[in-house]
Amino acid sequence: MERSYASRSSGELATAASGSGRPVRVIPLRHPPGFGSISSSSPPWWRAAVGRARSMGPLEWAEAALPCVAWMRKYRWKEDLQADLAAGITVGVMLVPQAMSYAKLAGLHPIYGLYTGFIPLFVYAIFGSSRQLAVGPVALVSLLVSNVLGGIVNSSSELYTELAILLAFMVGILECLMGLLRLGWLIRFISHSVISGFTTASAIVIGLSQIKYFLGYSVTRSSKIIPLIESIIAGADQFSWPPFVMGSAFLLILLTMKNLGKSNKRLRFLRASGPLTAVVVGTIFVKIFHPPAISVVGEIPQGLPKFSIPRGFEHVMLLMPTAVLITGVAILLFGLGIANICGSLFSAYPATGSFSRSAVNHESGAKTGLSGIIMGIIIGGALMFMTPLFTDIPQCALAAIVISAVTGLVDYEEAIFLWGIDKKDFFLWAITFITTLVFGIEIGVLVGVGFSLAFVIHESANPHIAVLGRLPGTTVYRNTLQYPEAYTYNGIVVVRIDAPIYFANISYIKDRLREYELNLPNSNRGLDVGRVYFVILEMSPVTYIDSSAVQALKDLHQEYKARHIQIAIANPNRQVHLLLSRSGIIDLIGDGWCFVRVHDAVQVCLQHVQNSSSSALKLASQASGDSADSISTPKAEKQRLKQDGFFKNLWKAHDGNADSGGEVQPLLRQNLV
Repeated sequence: MERSYASRSSGELATAASGSGRPVRVIPLRHPPGFGSISSSSPPWWRAAVGRARSMGPLEWAEAALPCVAWMRKYRWKEDLQADLAAGITVGVMLVPQAMSYAKLAGLHPIYGLYTGFIPLFVYAIFGSSRQLAVGPVALVSLLVSNVLGGIVNSSSELYTELAILLAFMVGILECLMGLLRLGWLIRFISHSVISGFTTASAIVIGLSQIKYFLGYSVTRSSKIIPLIESIIAGADQFSWPPFVMGSAFLLILLTMKNLGKSNKRLRFLRASGPLTAVVVGTIFVKIFHPPAISVVGEIPQGLPKFSIPRGFEHVMLLMPTAVLITGVAILLFGLGIANICGSLFSAYPATGSFSRSAVNHESGAKTGLSGIIMGIIIGGALMFMTPLFTDIPQCALAAIVISAVTGLVDYEEAIFLWGIDKKDFFLWAITFITTLVFGIEIGVLVGVGFSLAFVIHESANPHIAVLGRLPGTTVYRNTLQYPEAYTYNGIVVVRIDAPIYFANISYIKDRLREYELNLPNSNRGLDVGRVYFVILEMSPVTYIDSSAVQALKDLHQEYKARHIQIAIANPNRQVHLLLSRSGIIDLIGDGWCFVRVHDAVQVCLQHVQNSSSSALKLASQASGDSADSISTPKAEKQRLKQDGFFKNLWKAHDGNADSGGEVQPLLRQNLV
């Protein structure tokens, strides 16, 4: 005896007959909690934030304001102190010569590299969230500083130094603002291919900019490879052998120690001690032999940096693009922003986290921010007591330190890997690499990010859409291109949209759906009905639908209705289902055409097709029997009669006037609608 679905118990499921006559349990799709209410059940973000703030105690507030409180409160003196001391001393010894080298790369006096590796270390240890990030001057930021300031003022002028310090202040402000606004997600739109291509090109430019200390003559300061090469070739007649031999020897020593430290854990101290070795050996050689052809650093002021307010604010707009770029390189860390602001008050230029020093810090066993404080103490000791010893450091030794550091950024293996697996990503790598080399760092970044965003927009506006079929012996539906053996049914198209549906891609989705209607996919099951009568949208990958998509779906429903095509929806998530319900789309297509599973939707559609087809065939045979000249009726006319009869009976069944034996139960509870 038949019963209406509304009278069934909550645990009982509707049953539809499959094409093979076996019963199929159709699972009802329930409305999500909160349906019918205007607002979502979850509280607004600001209310949640206020509630969380109220629940925080004094200790939690202290940890939020000063992250160092967290590790200080739980510090294990016996277990952690030895590791932090070892890591801090190792990286501190590595930082002293590197800081001077990077300052030279930035076009500044070496003392400003030591200043940049002093105050920011202490500040980041207090406000920073990473226990292993080694803060200080880095090669890429130093090149950016040199590139932008060199176009404004001569590096020998006092204004050049003032603008470098001002740039640190601006970068710190931007980093703090972007950190507070939680804008770190912006970096996700820059693909790894772009970053790899950019850093590889930058490393080559940095290396070429330092080769002048090997050659013994001046080379044009530029972030473009063509002017650098032209300048190197033009001055070839001034080539000097002594700095070239000494610099090459130092570079060979540094690379050897670096590789030994990486490959052998027992010798990893060599990686950190390489820069110090080059500086010590070079200084001893100069003090003993006094070679006239070897240029040295010269006098370095002794003592700690003094407090001063940055100057040159009239040049802020000229520095702003570079400040934004350096902020992006710095990965938007709030603690790093405070470090740069405080550093600029003590004559530091922009600082950020160093990958190489952070790796050494990690490998040396750093446990907490105390390792950074120890690094700062070492730099402070060098400033107070050791600067007279730095006078005779060969400039080619500092150049070798820079070149050795940036060799790890040359990532040609990434290009080979991308060529083998994804030509689109290889194109991104190549275009970023070439534009950075030819047109400079700023243009290279803009072009790389622009192409990266263009690919993101293109992929979003042209989402992957798959026609699904049923895998033999299962109720699982998969892409027919991936599984050619999957069953598809005549008159029914199952489509999966693998993206959110919104204003940018709805036109593309509608065009693809029309293509499936006009170019009927090859089906291998069921009666040949000659066209599409059901379109099932598998919506499990659809995480979001906007108002433009809602209106487009309404238009699509009207178009389909005019051509007697029924839309069915399968497996929408809670938010999508809620929006479809509120917007009236569920009412338009019929609440009986929303399903939990694709298989349920297919079986119900098959039931309609089979019932309507049998009635259509009966009508067609009666019409041919009543006609005296039925033998001479053209095949096209017979097909037309057959389809017309099918067409009428299909929509009779849809309106509830079909055979009682083919009952299709509504799938949403009536008392919830």
